[in-house]
Amino acid sequence: MVSVHRFHQISEVDHRILNPLSLEQLLLLGDICKLQPAQRHLDLASGKGEMLCQYAHRHGTTGLGIDVFPPYTSMANARAVELGVDHLVHFIEGDAALHEAEPGSFDVVSCIGATWIGGGLSGTLELMRAPLHATGWLLVGEAYWNDQPPDAAKAALHLGDEFTDLSGNLGRFEDAGLDLVEMVLATPETWDRYATSQWLNVSTWLDEHADDPDADDVRAIRDDARRSYLRYGRRYLGWGVFVLRRMRRAASLDM
Repeated sequence: MVSVHRFHQISEVDHRILNPLSLEQLLLLGDICKLQPAQRHLDLASGKGEMLCQYAHRHGTTGLGIDVFPPYTSMANARAVELGVDHLVHFIEGDAALHEAEPGSFDVVSCIGATWIGGGLSGTLELMRAPLHATGWLLVGEAYWNDQPPDAAKAALHLGDEFTDLSGNLGRFEDAGLDLVEMVLATPETWDRYATSQWLNVSTWLDEHADDPDADDVRAIRDDARRSYLRYGRRYLGWGVFVLRRMRRAASLDM
């Protein structure tokens, strides 16, 4: 069976942002946080590193990205060189959930679309709080249900009860002592661009690698993802980046 990382390496071969988020939306998040030169940013499960590299280029922030997939770490460091910010940001291979950082040492902590690192949203928020400065910004990318999905939708999308609706996410943020202050949500257009461009990438790969031993599995995964997206995902599943800060009472206790 093809690994998740290998499938995404094929299906997202030309993606710089590995989520249904446009570059304009990514930059908007940096503007919302009013990023300043020399602020420190920790990105957990950093993928190809576009967030850290763009913010360093645009705002002069410094950053560390951690990702478990070695090819992405190499791509991220190459992107930093390409944008001329390799003196500001660095990417390392590792399990983001196990990274030890000095408490309160980062002005921004992000995990965009990879809350599996902490066993779900609540566990990942706990991981992210520790290295976050008392007045810092926390950016978490997470899916949510636009409407209550039928069991058939959960089965087709291979999802259980790990996701909730937007108000449910708010409750999880508040339970973690975090204040939801902004959010940037995927639109139907950004969802379509993210999902459907993968179909073309896989089709191209299959044309060029018809004899690859993984070809049948890659095709089957693509076909299943395409069918479930069109039947259920587009209607029921949303995604966004949530901008969080410590609640005032939590901040006063942590300082």
